[in-house]
Amino acid sequence: MNEDAAPERIAVIWSPEARADLRAIDRKTAEQILHCVDRYLANRNGDVKKLKPPFAGFRLRCGDYRVFFEPKDETTIEITGVRNRREAYR
Repeated sequence: MNEDAAPERIAVIWSPEARADLRAIDRKTAEQILHCVDRYLANRNGDVKKLKPPFAGFRLRCGDYRVFFEPKDETTIEITGVRNRREAYR
């Protein structure tokens, strides 16, 4: 495999809670969040960290928002929430 090749795309499952979170955000910001998620899925580019207990999964930083997700398998992740950084860890 060529090292310059893009990694394999990851499929996304949006939980009902994450969909509701995204719908509650203004349109321009929501589009920026979707772009950030798409960039991460396409080439693993983004500020991602594994969360420490009591939280589970990972978080992707998208400006003032945090996208929380958990891997389902090697090719699928489930986005479990989208929160403003002020409310993200409460």
